[in-house]
Amino acid sequence: MSGGLLIHLLRPLPLNGANCPIKDDEIWIQQNWNILINLENTILFSMKAIKSLGKKAVIKSDAPLPRLEVGQVLLRTIAVSGNPVDWKNVEFQWSADHATLGCDVIGEIIKFGPDVDTSDFHIGDVISSYVHGSSLRSPENGAFAEYVAVDTKLSMHLPRKLNFSDSEHISEGPVTTYEGAASISTSWYTAGALLFHHFNLKYTTPREPQNSFPILIWGGTTAVGQALIQLIRTFNGYSKIVVTASKKNEKLLKKYGADDVFDYHDPEVIAKIKAKYTDFRHLIDCVSSKETIHQVYECSSDNGEATLLNLLMLSQDAIRPEIRKSNVKVDYTILYSAFGVDVKFSDWVIPADQSYRKSLIEFVKVINRLFLDGTLHHIPIKVYKNGLEGMIEIMDDLKYGRNSAEKLVAVMPH
Repeated sequence: MSGGLLIHLLRPLPLNGANCPIKDDEIWIQQNWNILINLENTILFSMKAIKSLGKKAVIKSDAPLPRLEVGQVLLRTIAVSGNPVDWKNVEFQWSADHATLGCDVIGEIIKFGPDVDTSDFHIGDVISSYVHGSSLRSPENGAFAEYVAVDTKLSMHLPRKLNFSDSEHISEGPVTTYEGAASISTSWYTAGALLFHHFNLKYTTPREPQNSFPILIWGGTTAVGQALIQLIRTFNGYSKIVVTASKKNEKLLKKYGADDVFDYHDPEVIAKIKAKYTDFRHLIDCVSSKETIHQVYECSSDNGEATLLNLLMLSQDAIRPEIRKSNVKVDYTILYSAFGVDVKFSDWVIPADQSYRKSLIEFVKVINRLFLDGTLHHIPIKVYKNGLEGMIEIMDDLKYGRNSAEKLVAVMPH
């Protein structure tokens, strides 16, 4: 293969509104990609990716392409979105040096790994997916890169006609843009794990609520919070959806289906919540700090068994002894368990959880249909146009709280 053809092969392919390359020679390359890509045993393939290096995120131009495991496909990245865990992996050095960052990606399938269902996935399909970025197990793979390996069981099909948005800000709504599609995976999958794996909601729409008591969601305008509200309303999960948020976002949250919104800035917010609601048996802390975990805990039921879920691996030990209740359990979700393998950190391992994986695979299938038919909406989005540089900017903005009720999405050059 000539160097010129190799450069042509690896550079991004422009997409039109039908998810197809628009130049004849590039169409040929895409159609024959599986043949050409097999030459990787003799030709060094590399890409640009964002890697962790100490407490910094840096762009490397010579990163190896990720290997494909069973059931995986290789994507050419179109857009990605950021999550708090991205900057935390760097800041707290939860990942090894040189691990690729990022969890949310949409891209075009360019290669199959072993045992992919080729009746369901095809070369050229554009899909959204979730990746274990900053992984100790697969440090070469993460969403913040030009090419990403994704698990097809945790991937979603997208509408056939997507467009790039011309706007910096996109309102909540059905998925019609690449940016909207890129915003889904981590936050929605986390919400799904909380509700359908931990709290055992069912995929039904009964006239009467599945649970006769209310649920408290602390942090209703977080990406996970906005997903939770929509899912609970869609499946009629609780008698009331009670959330805390800034009052400026009350209209948005009630549009999703929230019944009651309390201003978390109010110094009397806990007293006001407890004065109106005394039977919170299910509570979710979407902010998950050492401060908010106590605020949510204080709102829990004083009598019946209650469970408080958080996103930062906080347990009962995190609760001050003087306010602990024997009837309240504190637990957490680890979305990385969706891959069905041991989750390795620097000094401990979370064993593989096949029941968690099975639950998430079912959830992905269910919400894929609901996004395709417009029942579920992506949340508001802020768009960063400058590719990998935008991804680093997103991590910085998330770290310093320079976002409000929006998912931050970076688009690759196109």
